[in-house]
Amino acid sequence: MSVLKKLAGQTAIYGLSSIVARFLNYLLVPLHTAVFVPQQYGVITEMYAYVAFLIILLTYGMETAFFRFSTKEGFEPQTVFSTILTSLASSTAMFILMAVVFAQPIADWLMYSDNKEYVVWFAIIVGLDAVSSIPLAQLRSQNKAKTFAGVNIANVLVNIGLNVFFLKYCLPLVSEGGGNWLTDTFYDPNTGVGYVFIANLIASIVKFLLLGPTMLSGLVKPKLSLLKPMLIYSLPLLVAGLAGMMNEMFDRVMLKRLLYPIMGEDKAMYQLGVYGACYKLSIIISLMIQAFRYAAEPFFFSQQKEAGSKELYAKVMTFFVWILAGTFLFVMLYIDLFKYFIPNEDYWAGLKIVPILLMANIFLGIYYNQSVWYKLTDKTGHGAALAIFGAIITLVLNLLFIPKYGYVASAWATFACYGSMMVVSYLLGQKHYPVPYELGKLSIFLGSAVLLYAANVILNIGAMQYGLIINVLFLLGYLGVSLVLLRPNFK
Repeated sequence: MSVLKKLAGQTAIYGLSSIVARFLNYLLVPLHTAVFVPQQYGVITEMYAYVAFLIILLTYGMETAFFRFSTKEGFEPQTVFSTILTSLASSTAMFILMAVVFAQPIADWLMYSDNKEYVVWFAIIVGLDAVSSIPLAQLRSQNKAKTFAGVNIANVLVNIGLNVFFLKYCLPLVSEGGGNWLTDTFYDPNTGVGYVFIANLIASIVKFLLLGPTMLSGLVKPKLSLLKPMLIYSLPLLVAGLAGMMNEMFDRVMLKRLLYPIMGEDKAMYQLGVYGACYKLSIIISLMIQAFRYAAEPFFFSQQKEAGSKELYAKVMTFFVWILAGTFLFVMLYIDLFKYFIPNEDYWAGLKIVPILLMANIFLGIYYNQSVWYKLTDKTGHGAALAIFGAIITLVLNLLFIPKYGYVASAWATFACYGSMMVVSYLLGQKHYPVPYELGKLSIFLGSAVLLYAANVILNIGAMQYGLIINVLFLLGYLGVSLVLLRPNFK
């Protein structure tokens, strides 16, 4: 329990920074959906889908490689840090240069021919964020959680502050025929959603500058001969990352590409905007998964050689699923309140996909937890194969069903993808690195959460006079049953 408490403490600190930072960032969703119609929000959704792919491409698995090799016998942590940082900085500089040179052709392919500046802005954003990932990993490995938190929260506060300035101060003032030196100097109404991207660009620059001392203090002479073993380890993770991001983000790209010829640009972008906004309501699970991963990845590596490590990993999974299942239940019992996170009712048609996406993200969280087996055994190729397997499911199901069912097909494809990856990863993990997961307890947590939600829907409790109170009783029932099951795990 002392080790678990340490993990919980690290998760709390990383989680607080991660959840607070991303929660503050997601407070932009009400602002964006209030200011922009679904078609405009669709532009934001699509562009950030590409960003997710590019971040994976530009880091090419080196973040995990840093954790692996900085703790590996025969490798000096600072040399590993400097070598990886030099490699990423070099490849990123080349990427930004190519994006600037070919900005117009890329914009034409994206169907934003009049906005080639988007290409340049996002190239710089993803480039700076890719390089920043390594000093952030250094802070995590050194257990400097507070510094890590400070940098991330500062980045988000700058982003939010600029969004508020452009969209809540400048936009209404100019729209009403007013203005002053601030709006005359910094605001052009024709830029529109571009100000969302400009705010992100400036925030990424600030984060990079704040990480400057960490980068400089950790630099020693890089040892390029180390790159070969690190690349052998990390490149399968790159494939896995790209395939995994395809599972998570490619549906946004396919919605536009598949629906555009069928229903035209306006309706296609509407579907994309609604899907992107409602996906944000499932993001609370993603926030918790991210917080856990920040703390768990170095934790799993550090515990590998300890006695009883596999039993410890099993306990971690039990607590993890208990919390995620409870979160699913809480969000869905009070979805009539959570929907006001998106203030524009034009988006509410997509609320039906929220439970599907919440459960899909729980499957993804379980899969990430299980991934310890191929990372600790250096079988990262298996991780790549699993991600490719999921990507094929995503691609096929979206291709088959988006033309008929639109964004609903994308939600179910996500569910099927992550569920399949979870099951196959478990079966392979039990063969190569068996961990005694408590499958009975995990099934009860997930099953009871789904059944209580189904009872809420069937009985239409939300429409009852005391519906909110009844839902509290449902939550207490889940908590009571789960605590009885968890009692042995606290020993």
